[in-house]
Amino acid sequence: MSGPQTPEPALRIQGDAPTGARDEDAADGIQHSHRMLSFSDALLSIIATVMILPVTHTEISPEQVLGEPQSAVSRFDKSIQKLLATRIAVYLMTFLIVTVAWAAHTRLFQVVGKIDDTLALLNLACMMTITFLPFTFSLMVTFPEVPLGIFLFCMCVITIGAVQALIVVYAFHFPHLLNPQIESSAHRALYRQHILGIVLRGPALCFVAAGFSLFFYPLSYLLMAMVIFLPYVSKVSSWCKGRLVGPQEPPAHSMEFFTFDLHEPLSKERVEAFSDGVYAIVATLLILDICEDNVPDPRDVKEKFHGSLVAALSVYGPHFLAYFGSFATVGLLWFAHHSLFLHIRKATQSMGLLNTLSLAFVGGLPLAYQQTSAFARQPHDELESVRVSCAIIFLASIFQFAIWTTALLHEGETLQPSARFGGREHAFMFAKLALYPCASLLAFASTCFLSRFSTAIFHLMQIAVPFAFLLLRLLVRLGLALLCAMRGLTQPATQAEGDAHAPLLPAAC
Repeated sequence: MSGPQTPEPALRIQGDAPTGARDEDAADGIQHSHRMLSFSDALLSIIATVMILPVTHTEISPEQVLGEPQSAVSRFDKSIQKLLATRIAVYLMTFLIVTVAWAAHTRLFQVVGKIDDTLALLNLACMMTITFLPFTFSLMVTFPEVPLGIFLFCMCVITIGAVQALIVVYAFHFPHLLNPQIESSAHRALYRQHILGIVLRGPALCFVAAGFSLFFYPLSYLLMAMVIFLPYVSKVSSWCKGRLVGPQEPPAHSMEFFTFDLHEPLSKERVEAFSDGVYAIVATLLILDICEDNVPDPRDVKEKFHGSLVAALSVYGPHFLAYFGSFATVGLLWFAHHSLFLHIRKATQSMGLLNTLSLAFVGGLPLAYQQTSAFARQPHDELESVRVSCAIIFLASIFQFAIWTTALLHEGETLQPSARFGGREHAFMFAKLALYPCASLLAFASTCFLSRFSTAIFHLMQIAVPFAFLLLRLLVRLGLALLCAMRGLTQPATQAEGDAHAPLLPAAC
């Protein structure tokens, strides 16, 4: 280690091994981790998404909000808004913490290339602890000022970190389980130390948060939020240190090429798998409310509707309309996400963060459905519900658009040629990703002027957007043809120069 070191190549996610190697590994009780990773991605996406259920299924009553019945409607409405905003904030924090655990799991199994029975069982123990998180979150939402929910949530995160640390120690104890490039490296001890430091820093913060929850719980929430942004704080501090101290010579055993770091791109395939899981679970959660709340009681059908099931179901007409509109919203947001990642070659760190934020608000769409279907009796409550739903849809879609704009900043690395500036799909992707942000923002603004028609405006948006998606390519082509014609009329002599200033226009113009 005293002599000059040659840089080692960056780690790569392993592909399928040759058939003979797989048979030999299976005989030794060793398998590749692809199926286990698929199972873990599915489970983590489910856990992250069902965090919204305590928010959507918690009853809000005047006694709960104000401590005693109140007749002042405005005070009651403000209290509802404050309580709902608090619950949504706690949901977003816990959703993002779960996605941090997923990202750490992704990095970890870029290092651990193969698994045996012990590693598979340790991973199951990690997943079992993660499945307990929704219960602790329910306690945090229902009893926000009682420290037990925060304490249990922090203990779960600590346990997850401890199990992941055991996976690291075990894998390095049996190097044949590691990525081949680490297995053959002379710096395995440094790798292990570096990985353990990254794996345990989040649980260390949660350990401190668990202690503070016993006597000052607001600081616990702050420390838990730091778990989410710790990698980015670390990156900013490194950048500031480099600016103040200046560039330094890397040590002989430098591991800057080491990819177990949130500064490096995530696996695009696992990002897509986790995202698909979130969208699928959100779409499924919508029907649970229909099955649970909108099946008439046999006694009511007999007594109130004279045995007519059709008449009983007609009462729930607005609920079914809200369900179909919400499912169409989830499906079209997934379609936009699918189209976006179809043109993405590499998911950078900032794109991963924006995707996580988009998924967090996608996970809030069952709340949007609950809001638009539960408060139809009181117009003012209905207005607030529609605005909340528009805000959730806007945020879910605008972060998708932000992924696109971020990819354009480094389009040579991140985008396929057809989606770059001037590419044949660039304008179409721009329009597809801008459709929902514009529609939801327009619906929200319309309710400010036409509050009496807030529900009609919202349902009109839900109906119009799918038809706009169907006609979008035709509309984009007509728009581009019109722009080409206008440019040809105004600047016929400088058409070649105009291409450099109008990257949205196709090359044919």
